[in-house]
Amino acid sequence: MPGIDESLLDAMRLQGARGASVVDWISGLALGAVGDAPGGDVEATAAETAELARLATESGALALTGGPSGDGAGASPGGGPGGPGGPGGPSGKEPPVQDLIITNADSYHLLRFVTTTFDSTVFVHLWLDRSEGNLALARIRLAELTDRLVLG
Repeated sequence: MPGIDESLLDAMRLQGARGASVVDWISGLALGAVGDAPGGDVEATAAETAELARLATESGALALTGGPSGDGAGASPGGGPGGPGGPGGPSGKEPPVQDLIITNADSYHLLRFVTTTFDSTVFVHLWLDRSEGNLALARIRLAELTDRLVLG
């Protein structure tokens, strides 16, 4: 099972990859980074993307909707770290949001949350060149990468 550095190098093998990092969304710190960072500053990028991740995971509107009937049974009210709508989700393992995709004129930014057996507050940020990268393939590969990622 690959660690942070090996996983980031795997992410950089994707066509169009410009940079990748593993970020703790609570502290906003980059736990590892490779390649370039938007704006040239890895730590500033980590802090800014962590804020986006926090907003998404703590949003009641983006929380899991519940049972198969879609009636909201079992929904995760509230939000925040350690709470029912927090990063652990209702099972304690799944974050309420799997990934975020941000697009702009020349690039894609994928933020994929890492699911672990404990309350994970980590995501992988992949920065792709829009003219060279394949968003659908990158999303699939990033999901596979985060499933194999070993933290610690």
